[in-house]
Amino acid sequence: MTMESRKLGDRGEDAAAAFLERQGYAIVERNWRCPAGEVDIVALDGTTLVLCEVKTRRTPAKGTPDEAVTPAKRRRYARLAAAYMQYAGHTDASIRFDVISLLVIAADRALLRHHRAAFVVGPDAT
Repeated sequence: MTMESRKLGDRGEDAAAAFLERQGYAIVERNWRCPAGEVDIVALDGTTLVLCEVKTRRTPAKGTPDEAVTPAKRRRYARLAAAYMQYAGHTDASIRFDVISLLVIAADRALLRHHRAAFVVGPDAT
C-alpha cells in the first residue's frame, strides 16, 4: 500500500467514525488488529456490536468502494468477529456487519454511503 493510499484510507476512516458518532454510535475501537486481520471500526449501536469495514476510493473506475468487500473479506470478518468477541468478553452481544463506502468527489468532499447489515456471516454466507 502506498503512502498516498494509506492517507486516503485514514481520511475515509476518520470521516466514517465522525459520521457514526453523529448517528449516535459509540466508537469502541479503531483499527483493531489480531492474527485474523483488522477491523476498521468497532462501534456500539445501542446494544448491538457493529464491526464496520470502511472503503474509500477516488474513482469508481474499478468498481464502487462497497464492491471491494469481497466474499473472502466477508469470511474473514466472521473470524474477526469471533476473535473480537473473545477479546472483549462480549459473548452474548448481537453483532452486525456494516460497510461505509466513500467516493471522493473533491479535495474536501466525498459521497458517503452507510450499508447497515451489509452482509451476514455463517455457514451459508457467501
